[in-house]
Amino acid sequence: MRKKHLIVATVVALSASMMMQSCIGSFALFNKVKSWNEQVGDKFVNEIVFVAMWILPVYELSFAADLLILNSIEFWSGNNPALAQNDVKVIDGKDAQYLVASNENGYVITNMKTNQETRFNFNAQDNSWSLENNGQEVKLFTFVDDSHVNVLMRDGRYTTIELSQQGVLAYQDLIGVGGTAFALR
Repeated sequence: MRKKHLIVATVVALSASMMMQSCIGSFALFNKVKSWNEQVGDKFVNEIVFVAMWILPVYELSFAADLLILNSIEFWSGNNPALAQNDVKVIDGKDAQYLVASNENGYVITNMKTNQETRFNFNAQDNSWSLENNGQEVKLFTFVDDSHVNVLMRDGRYTTIELSQQGVLAYQDLIGVGGTAFALR
């Protein structure tokens, strides 16, 4: 029985020493899981997923991995492995396959047939998204607030629309695109 108490005391002491070394860390893995949950659906779906992920211990395991391993790696090396931007997906298009890779600024889309790259870039300074192709960059939209964006019109001007189904339908009417098929030309 004494041996069991010694093991528990050692684990508690090691955990406490790791937490008291000023290694707060970014808790990147836990925050990625939480961010994913926030994007699943509306607030009711998010709540159901949230409860399920506590029951399955997804949140507990990601928090423990951050606390015991990833934040320590971040403290000593300056890099957190959970923050690595290595999300790459292959998407089948009509005429080719496309490689979509995320990076710290947005996404790089590569046509696997021609190797042509198109970038979808986020600018945190003005809260906007731009499309970059062949060295030319065009700002597509800028967030005005939580419910409005300034979007590019076909004539090069920008207009403000509401982030709602009605706002998107009004925008489609403004640029002359009907139905649900929307394509940038």
